[in-house]
Amino acid sequence: MGEITAKDLGIDPGDEGGLFKWLLASFLFGKRIQREIAAEAYRVIAERHRCDTPQALGRCSHRQLVRMLGEARYVRYDESTAARLLALCARLQADYGGRLGNLRAASTDRADCEKRLQAFEGIGPKTVEIFMREAARVWY
Repeated sequence: MGEITAKDLGIDPGDEGGLFKWLLASFLFGKRIQREIAAEAYRVIAERHRCDTPQALGRCSHRQLVRMLGEARYVRYDESTAARLLALCARLQADYGGRLGNLRAASTDRADCEKRLQAFEGIGPKTVEIFMREAARVWY
């Protein structure tokens, strides 16, 4: 199997909303968990529960997110993933007005953008690599 793409999940990363959806998916795929389970977790959170913006996701309680992850059988890292997703939304809101475009605008270049992404708790090099495969086409 090849790499998962935004298109595989029905995401258009060409606008702010699509970029956040792709960041959410990348976050889930960046963990050591089966690809099918990560894809289902994205669908449960973003599509079934419509938590596909930083604002909507950030309004969830930790317990609600853990339940959503459980619906998708994303249980190995459910507690830490829920906490980190909430922290991501809070920091994105606080530091960048809830917009990935503002993060990009604040970055001096791609390396700085990647460094800013990795400053979010739970986003490491693998998540950035996955996210930037699609985001770089829009941003650079």
